[in-house]
Amino acid sequence: MPTAPVRVLEHPAPEEITLEGVLHALSDPTRLRIVRFLWRLEEDEGAPCSAIELEITKSTTTHHFRVLREAGVISQVYRGTAKMNALRRRDLGALFPGLLDAILAADAARHEREDVPARSPA
Repeated sequence: MPTAPVRVLEHPAPEEITLEGVLHALSDPTRLRIVRFLWRLEEDEGAPCSAIELEITKSTTTHHFRVLREAGVISQVYRGTAKMNALRRRDLGALFPGLLDAILAADAARHEREDVPARSPA
């Protein structure tokens, strides 16, 4: 019985990942939200695209995941019909030590500032 062809997505090799590409990919709030979600998972654990609640169209979601993959921020593999996503922690940590920690900490601090009610004038 013939087997179905395996779908493989292209990913940049570690030496092809650039700081400019990573920073561009992380400059969008939706993509940063995806990375924040994947950051909370175990090192090699992946999540399907549908596990991340995004209030955008499917085609826009696909675009954001593709930008992250092509920049080398995430890896994507098919598991059955689901596309599993994982953060490329080791590669990014080796290339840009502390970058993801700093970006996610800054993003968390921004969210905390925005959630604080405005003070009344004295």
